[in-house]
Amino acid sequence: MPAVFAVIFNRVRSLSLSIGQLTFGSFLLLLAIITATSMASVIAIRHIDTTFAELQRLQNVGDLAEEIDGRMNELRLAARDFVTDPGARSDRVVQAASELSALLKKTRLELAPEQQAMIDGVSQRLANYREGIDRVGELIGHRAELLATLPATRVRFEGTIAEVQDRSTARALFRLQNQINGALLAHDPAGAEQAARGMRALPIDDSNLRSAADSYADSIIAISSTEAEIARLDKEVLGTEGRLIGRVTELLRALSSQQGRVLSRDFARTLAETKWQSIILGSAGVLIGIFAALFVVRRTVRPLVSIAGSIRALAAGQKEASIPATDVENEIGDIARAAEVFRRTLVEADASREAALRALAEQRLAEESYRKLFEASIDGIYVTTPGGLVVNANPALARIMGYESAEQLIRSVGDISESIYVDPSARAEFQALMQRDSMVRDFEYQVRQRNGDIRWLSDSATAVRDEHGEVVRYEGSVRDITDQKRAEEAIAEGRRLLQQVIDTVPAVINVKDRNLRYVLMNRYMAGIFSVEPKDALGRTTNEIMARYGANKTDANDKRVLATKADLGFYEEEYRDSTGTMRQWLVNKMPLLDADGEIDKIVTVALDIGERKKSEREMLKAKDAAETALRNLRETQASLIEAEKLAALGRMVAGVAHEVNNPVGISLTVASALERKTERFGEEVKRGELRRSSLNEFLDTSRSAAAQLVSNLNRAAELIQSFKQVAADRNYSDQRTFDLADLTEQVVMSLRPGLRKHNLTLTVDCQPNLVMNSYPGPYGQVLTNLFLNAVAHAFPDGRPGLIEIQARECGRDNVEIVFSDDGCGMSLDVRRRAFDPFFTTRRDQGGTGLGLHIVYNIVTNRLGGRLDLDSEPGSGTRIQIILPRTAPLEQAAE
Repeated sequence: MPAVFAVIFNRVRSLSLSIGQLTFGSFLLLLAIITATSMASVIAIRHIDTTFAELQRLQNVGDLAEEIDGRMNELRLAARDFVTDPGARSDRVVQAASELSALLKKTRLELAPEQQAMIDGVSQRLANYREGIDRVGELIGHRAELLATLPATRVRFEGTIAEVQDRSTARALFRLQNQINGALLAHDPAGAEQAARGMRALPIDDSNLRSAADSYADSIIAISSTEAEIARLDKEVLGTEGRLIGRVTELLRALSSQQGRVLSRDFARTLAETKWQSIILGSAGVLIGIFAALFVVRRTVRPLVSIAGSIRALAAGQKEASIPATDVENEIGDIARAAEVFRRTLVEADASREAALRALAEQRLAEESYRKLFEASIDGIYVTTPGGLVVNANPALARIMGYESAEQLIRSVGDISESIYVDPSARAEFQALMQRDSMVRDFEYQVRQRNGDIRWLSDSATAVRDEHGEVVRYEGSVRDITDQKRAEEAIAEGRRLLQQVIDTVPAVINVKDRNLRYVLMNRYMAGIFSVEPKDALGRTTNEIMARYGANKTDANDKRVLATKADLGFYEEEYRDSTGTMRQWLVNKMPLLDADGEIDKIVTVALDIGERKKSEREMLKAKDAAETALRNLRETQASLIEAEKLAALGRMVAGVAHEVNNPVGISLTVASALERKTERFGEEVKRGELRRSSLNEFLDTSRSAAAQLVSNLNRAAELIQSFKQVAADRNYSDQRTFDLADLTEQVVMSLRPGLRKHNLTLTVDCQPNLVMNSYPGPYGQVLTNLFLNAVAHAFPDGRPGLIEIQARECGRDNVEIVFSDDGCGMSLDVRRRAFDPFFTTRRDQGGTGLGLHIVYNIVTNRLGGRLDLDSEPGSGTRIQIILPRTAPLEQAAE
C-alpha cells in the first residue's frame, strides 16, 4: 500500500497544470466553502429571526401592560375627581373607561391564548368599575337634589327659631346647627348625622319649631346617608376593582417577563451554537484555503519568483544569470523561455547604452531639482555682482520687491545700493562682511519696494570667488521679516503701556513664572517692598522681603501650580518695608500656555486695612444697638400688656355697673316680698286670715317672683357674656365660632360705657359667618377700637354714633367695618395712628398703644389686614379683612 500511494503522489507532482486550470480549481473549492458556510448561516439566522420576533412581541406586551396601567391611573384620577368634586362631570370618566376598553381589545389581539384570559378578567373588572361609577353618579345626583332643597328648609328652621321665646332651646338648636355646619364643612357626614339625630332627640314644646327642626334634621340625615353610601362605593367598588385590575396587569407583565427569559436563554444558546458553527466552518475554510494556496504557490508562484529573481539579476548586471523552468510545458514555461530570449538580447544591447543613459538621467535630475527649488522657494533667491547688478532672481524675490516677474526686476534695477537699499551704509557693511567672511547669516536691513513702501529683509548669502580669490558674485536668499519687526515693536509698545496702566492702579499687581520669580510688578507693589519694579524682576518674594527681615509663605502660589485653577478671593497679611502689618484681599489666577500647562501666575491684592478697622467698629456698634433694641422690645411688651389689662379693667367696671341694676332691683323685690311674707305669717298665726288677704299675697308673690326671674336672668346673661369674653381673651387657642354671636357678646360687655358718654352703638352682622380663628384676640380688637373711639372721636362729651358691620368677603374672608361719626383725623395723625406710643391725649393718660395692639393682632395673630380712612370732621372708618381660617404659620406665632 505505501508503494501505491508513493506512485500516486509522484504522478500528481509530475502532473503539469496550466495557470487557468489552477485558478479555476481554486475558485471552485472556495465557492464550495462559501456555499456551505452561507447555508449554515441562513439556517441560524432564520432561527434567530423567529426568536427575536417573539422577544419583540413580548416587549410589546410589556409596553401594553404599562399603557394599561397608565390608562387605569387616568381612570382612577377621573373617578376620584368625579366623586370628590361636586362640580365635576362624568364625561371624563366615561372617556377614560372607553379608552381603556379599546386598549384592552387591542391588547387581546396581540396576546397568546393563555394570556387572553387575563385580559378578559381585566375587561370584567372594568365593567364592574363602570357600574360602580354609574351608581356613584346616581347618588351624586340624588345628593344634589337634597342639597337644592336644604336652603329653604334651613331658612324655615332659622326663621322659626327667631320667633321662639325660649332662648335656652334656641341656643341649643343654634349650637347643634353650628355642629352640623362644622361637620359638613369638614366633610364629616357621620358627625353631621350624629348632630342631626341629636337635634331630633332634643325636647321641643313648640309644634312649629318641632316640625321645622325635624325637617332640617331629616334633610341633614338624608344628605349624610347619601355621602356615606358614596364613600362606601368609592372604597368597596372603585378601590377594590382598581386594585384587582392592577394585579391582573402585574400578572400579565410577570408572565411576559418569564417567557422573555426563556426566549432569551434560547436566543443565547442559538447565538453560541452559531458562533461555534461559524468558527468550525471558518477554520475548515482557512485550512483548505491554506492548502490550496500552498499548492498554487508551489506550482505557479515559486517558479515565477525564480524567473523574476533571474530577471532582477539581469537588471542588476548579472548577465550570466540562468532562467529556470524553461522545460515546463505551460504558461510558466513560455514566460521562462521568453525571459531567456530577453536575457540574451539584453546582454548584447545593455553594454553599449548603460553609460549614456545613466549620465543623461543624472543631468536631467539635477537640473529639474534646481529649477523646482529656485522657482518654488518662498524665500527670495538672487545672484548679484559686487557692483550691485542683479544677475538672476526667482519669482519670490520679485514679489517681495513689488515686481510682477523676475525678468522685470532684473531689467528695472541698476545699482541695488541706490535703488533697493534704504540706507547705503547697510550695503557697505554687507560687502565688508562678505569680503572678510565670504558669507553672512540673517543680516537685517531695510529695502524700498517698487511702489516706495519700506520692508525689512533678513539676508543669508555666500561669496563666489574666481581662481585669483576675487569675489565675482554673491549668491543668497532673503526673507521678508517686516511683519515680525512690526510684531516685535507692537509687543514692546504693549508691554510699555501695560506697565504704565498697572502702575496707575492703587492695588498690588504682579506676575510670576513657574519658579515663582517675578516677571512683572506694578509700582504700587514696589512701593510696599521699597524696590524699583525693574530691580524686582527675576527675584522671589522671600528674596525681596529678606532685605528688611520679613518673609512670606509661597503655599498659595504652589496651590495654583498644583490645581491649575484660581483660588478665589481670600485674606492674608504680611509686613511691608516699614514693618507695618498690612491686610490684603488676594486672588491668584493661572495663565496657561498652548499645551494647557501653567505658564505664569497673576496676583491681584487690595489693601483692606481700613475696611477691617471699620468692620471692628461696626461690630461694636451692632452689639450696642442690639442690646438697646432688646431693652426697647421688653419695655414695649410690658406697656402693651399693661394697656390690655387697663382695657380689661375698664370693661369690668362697665359690666359691674350694668349688672348692679338688675341685682339691685332683685334685692329690693326680695326685701319687699320678705316683709309681705312676715305680715302674712302674722295674720295666719293670729287666725285673721281672709280670702282677700290670701289672694293679695299670692298675687304679690307671683309678681315678685316674675320680677326676680326677669332681673336675675338679665344679670346671668351679662355675667355669662362677660365670662365668655374674659375666657376668650385668656384662652389663646384656635376654635370655631359664629362671628355674629361673638361680636354680640363683646358688644354686650361694652354697652355699659355708652350711657355716660351719650353714644349710640349699632351692630349689623351677617348671620352664619363661621370662623376657625382666635376669639380672644378678636374681642381685644373690638374693645380697643371702641375705647379709642370713646376717648378720641367725641371730645367735649358731644353725642355720636358708633357702627360695627360684619359681612362675608369672598369665599374665604370676612370683612369687619368699625366706623364712627366723630371728629376724624388729620393727615399727620392718620399716618402715625398705628405707631407704638403715638397718642394725641398723652396729657389725659393715653399710652399710644391701643391702635398699635389692634394692628399687631390683626396682621400677626389673625393673619388679616386693615385699612384706615379718616378726614377731619368726617368721622373715622377702619376696614378689617380676616381669613375665616387663621393661617397655620400665624397660629404658630
